[in-house]
Amino acid sequence: MPPAVRSLLRELGANLSVARKRRKESIRAWAGRIGVSEPTLARMEQGDPGVAFGTYATALWVIGRAQAIPQLAAPQLDLGALESEVRVARERAVRSPISLEARLKSSGAVQADLATAAVPAKLPGSS
Repeated sequence: MPPAVRSLLRELGANLSVARKRRKESIRAWAGRIGVSEPTLARMEQGDPGVAFGTYATALWVIGRAQAIPQLAAPQLDLGALESEVRVARERAVRSPISLEARLKSSGAVQADLATAAVPAKLPGSS
């Protein structure tokens, strides 16, 4: 596990511990509300990555923060994927020199055809 992720889990665990203490809940009562054993609660409050995500999610639900869980991976906040999509779009937008040259020749031929086209005769009654 990357050290940065480990650090973030420790911070989450510490925050959940503070939330429990601010509510003046004992470890036993809090573990019961979350549905885990006291040792599991203690591991969660230490940010142990071996604790199931569902346990962290339930703890967030108990403190009224479960609605934030979907935002953790919200597509509109996934900057890595957005950057990749922009990069692919830019690559598609750049035309190869051959393609560009072929288009120019093609448009040149059309312009030459238009320039050499016969001028229509005057319509009857026009001046």
